[in-house]
Amino acid sequence: MAVAVELDFPGATIEQYDQILAKMGFKPGGTGGPGLIFHLSRKTDDGFHVTDVWESAGQFQEFAQNTIGPLTQEVGVTTQPTVTIHELHNYLTQGS
Repeated sequence: MAVAVELDFPGATIEQYDQILAKMGFKPGGTGGPGLIFHLSRKTDDGFHVTDVWESAGQFQEFAQNTIGPLTQEVGVTTQPTVTIHELHNYLTQGS
């Protein structure tokens, strides 16, 4: 079942987010990791926020453990993000 994942990174900077994205080999407007359907990020008053849609919670959790976690530490993010996962009834993608 597809899930929406919201991550809040208080105390982190948008520059750290950009470093994480670069270390993943991802480019703005490009493609993401296996199982990722949609990704957006935005600066907040105290850090940055990410909203994703994943094919399953398991795919997100695997990617978070193996990629997001280690890379956030590598760029100096010292606080754990707040993570909220919602099961989705539906989502839409860009039409052709």
